[in-house]
Amino acid sequence: MRIVIMEPLGISKDAFKALAMLLRADGHEIVAYPNRAATAEALIERVCDADVVILANQPLRRDVLSHCSALKMVDVAFTGVDHVDVEYLRERKIPICNAAGYSTAAVAELTMGLAIDLFRTISLSDRTLRQGSGVFAMGRELSGKTFGIIGTGAIGLHVARLAKAFGCHLIGFSRTEKEEAKALGVCYVDLDTLMCEADLISLHVPMTKATAHLIGESEIQLMKPDAVLINTARGPLVDYQALADALSTHRIAGAGIDVFETEPPLPVDHPLLKAPNCILTPHMAYATKEALYQRAVIVFDNVRYWLEGNPQNLI
Repeated sequence: MRIVIMEPLGISKDAFKALAMLLRADGHEIVAYPNRAATAEALIERVCDADVVILANQPLRRDVLSHCSALKMVDVAFTGVDHVDVEYLRERKIPICNAAGYSTAAVAELTMGLAIDLFRTISLSDRTLRQGSGVFAMGRELSGKTFGIIGTGAIGLHVARLAKAFGCHLIGFSRTEKEEAKALGVCYVDLDTLMCEADLISLHVPMTKATAHLIGESEIQLMKPDAVLINTARGPLVDYQALADALSTHRIAGAGIDVFETEPPLPVDHPLLKAPNCILTPHMAYATKEALYQRAVIVFDNVRYWLEGNPQNLI
């Protein structure tokens, strides 16, 4: 099998060599590229003769996949797969695996980091001090606040554990209510109630047609004036123009955003770039040394299990 890793996986050369050793020992060819293809044509050249394609979050659409006549399996080194043409691959009956669970702790920790920053004005205070001022904005404590979690999957549950450790009251909205969440103290409510009652709101749901702009103008209007919104899940879950308008008019207190409609860098006219009290990070919640190594382990295991006829992490 020709296995093409079309973009870097973010691990060391030694770690990569160790993980690839078993597949190479079985006679499989592994081609790994050190950077992303800059054009669709260059990407087609990389993957057109691959039996297996491994990718992280670079888009892989029909215009490229249609040139991959030998393709037998796609292995996504990411949890979400909305950047891959899943429908087309299913038409061709090509299995798709993901790396679910590799970044649970990483994403949850950044979520809490954004929450703490927003409530204790850390980034704002850093900027004002560097500008020669000793004035700081009064912060607030997480303890005793109501933390609203939208989506109580693995990451949402991990956020719940961390928020509980800070003394937060937990409410949640999810299509499936989990006993594990209830055992942590999560009280399930409908979405409107969560938007009305939470002091902090954090999104942890996948991107689907049903969840596009799940948080729009009407939902944001329900938020408390001193509430904050955090999105480390998927950019299109939120109407960012509506969020920017709410921040600019001080309708809500702040936002922490790690994900956008497209991968950073952002267009210079993106509405959140000029929105006040808005902390932006360049889609980095998943990116820790530990998470990326675990991701690579899962990805190589996905290929091995598929070759053995026992695929795991199928989408």
